[in-house]
Amino acid sequence: MEFLARLLGTERVVVDDLPSFWRATGPLTREAVAIDRALLLGAAADRLGFAFAGGYAAALRGLVPELGETPTCLCATEAGGNHPRAIETRLTAASTGFVLDGHKRWATLGSLAEQALCVAKRGERDGRPDLVLVRVSLHAPGVLLESMPETAFVPEIPHASLRFEKVQVGADDVLPGDGYARYLKPFRTLEDLHVHAALLGYLLGVARRYAWPAAELERLLVLACAARDLARADATSPSMHLALGGLLERTAASLVSADALWAQVDGAESARFVRDRPLLGVAGKAREARQKRARESLGLLD
Repeated sequence: MEFLARLLGTERVVVDDLPSFWRATGPLTREAVAIDRALLLGAAADRLGFAFAGGYAAALRGLVPELGETPTCLCATEAGGNHPRAIETRLTAASTGFVLDGHKRWATLGSLAEQALCVAKRGERDGRPDLVLVRVSLHAPGVLLESMPETAFVPEIPHASLRFEKVQVGADDVLPGDGYARYLKPFRTLEDLHVHAALLGYLLGVARRYAWPAAELERLLVLACAARDLARADATSPSMHLALGGLLERTAASLVSADALWAQVDGAESARFVRDRPLLGVAGKAREARQKRARESLGLLD
């Protein structure tokens, strides 16, 4: 319970941009595990955009713990999407190690990152794309980055397209394991979990600052505890997907029950939340499909 006291005692960080938020919150989360980072960064945020960025970054560290504190983005989506067969970015063997060539069209936090985790195709195996995850410095020769326009909601979250032209990659920067099964597929679940944990942290911070009813605070604390417990589960298991679906459903219900309480919140912060709330519906169909498959695999009926 020591962590919950720390979470409730987290002070809000008031800054104008995401780099300033990272600098201000660095000492807060340096030694925390990924799910606790998400909750603490959410609690420190004064807007959903900063909370989302904290949850996204925490999910990446949950996926690849050795990332440390280096700002990182994940590059998967291409012109045809992010399905394994849509990946055209190539990793080919060279005398110095490997060479990376390709174009990624949508990298969250890309323009603020120092390195990328890039999903690339190494060839074919058993008639399927052989995908790997490659760590690439965004300052390496041959890396071209183009910032994307701001989105209508959470404009604080930058996105970028990345082009790799004969980028040299060392053998140590090709992460072990299948790029899809070990990294890309579970990341979708880890991202949902950690982003919603950051949302819960943010709501707890708002509830504390604006003296929301104790019952609302208690519901949010229970959900935060559930998120911490789920972080220990296998991100690819059907039971995890069912439990995560339940957590997200209860979080959505808490948002609805707290609608009237936002009248107590500072006008600028409340207006930002109204603007940014559509973010929570992004990828909703993919989550529903994942939950449906989980139910089917466990023999459960809708």
